[in-house]
Amino acid sequence: MYLSEDCGAVYVREKGELRYVSADKNDAPQHRLFNRDFSFQLCIDTLPSASHTKRRGHFIFTYNKEGSLRYTVKSLFDISLQFIADHIEHVDSLVGFPEQMADKLFSAAEERHKFTESQTAPRALQVFCEAYGELVLKSLCLRNRYLLIPERLEEIRQFQSLESLDLYGCRLGDNHEIFKYITSEALASLVKLFIGANCLSDAGLQRLTAPVRVMKKGLENLQLLDLSENPITEKGLGYLTCFKALQKLDISGTNVTVNVSLKGFFRMKMRMVLSETPLKEFGHSDCNTEGWAEQVINQWEITASEVPKKDSKPRTNALRFYGREKFVRETLNSWSGTSATTNKDKVVPVHFYTVDLCGLSSTEEHNTHSSAVAAAHKGKKRRLSEEEQSSTPVAKRQSFSALSAEDLDLLNSY
Repeated sequence: MYLSEDCGAVYVREKGELRYVSADKNDAPQHRLFNRDFSFQLCIDTLPSASHTKRRGHFIFTYNKEGSLRYTVKSLFDISLQFIADHIEHVDSLVGFPEQMADKLFSAAEERHKFTESQTAPRALQVFCEAYGELVLKSLCLRNRYLLIPERLEEIRQFQSLESLDLYGCRLGDNHEIFKYITSEALASLVKLFIGANCLSDAGLQRLTAPVRVMKKGLENLQLLDLSENPITEKGLGYLTCFKALQKLDISGTNVTVNVSLKGFFRMKMRMVLSETPLKEFGHSDCNTEGWAEQVINQWEITASEVPKKDSKPRTNALRFYGREKFVRETLNSWSGTSATTNKDKVVPVHFYTVDLCGLSSTEEHNTHSSAVAAAHKGKKRRLSEEEQSSTPVAKRQSFSALSAEDLDLLNSY
């Protein structure tokens, strides 16, 4: 290699180091390749600026050990997944799409807030729920989240494969719109329902059971029901006989009086007995939100709780000025979820559960009077058979009366 006057400075890289080729090392030019305020912009194509920002997401920028900036292109899979997640509300269907890929797609859409924006959330959840059902959400716990339900009712309706639904303390009343969703065919798979402390009366219980009683659809697979702390009476309990699969029931804190006639009603009509100890299923320890959308529900609650905090500061200042802050806090806490839990602890538990009545009665009475029990059972069977024969026309009349004008009006509202 030689240097001539026609050529400029010549550099050679040896062992990763750049060296200036010259007979005299002092002749090396003392200038930087880039200025200190150097900046660059990656120009991919001639698309508009808005598209430029999206296209830059296809590259990963890193620094090597020497401090040089390097970039690599994302894989085709990641680019495709990102594109679909950005437009998930326009996807027709994901039926047949692999579950492993759908899980990653759901996470990518969640990062882009597709399930929190009101414009895209219902359609985005519908696409996933129609294809994967219980994988998206199997159990939903909205306990004491009364602020979340009216804001996210359209999104909640998209969960059509729930097995457990907890709406305790949500102040629903008798005519809330969510009851149309609960009694629809979309929740035919529902097994556990907690609707305690919702101001539900006998009229609301009649409305809740009307599709099952008349059309044999809705909550026909229900096995566990929590009706605690609702102003229901013995009349409302008569509507529960349509739940043939019901195994456990909580009527604590209601207007129902536990006496011999009530126990006889549950024993004869629903084959249930009063539990001597509280059932752990009604302690809400196992009730939680399970599925891909668990973090989505938590994000909904965060956004819903942030709304009323905007105007709280002037109010708080005024309360401090007049010295009524403690009084108002106690009043508000009486309606809060913490107060509801303490009141529930004071309520005497009244839990019924299904047992094999024939086996239970025979084992208990066999230990005392085996011969007398056998005769008593024969007499009971005769009386029961006579009562069933005499009550057949009454049952027929009840079946016809089930299609009353009041029930038909309820069914027309669904």
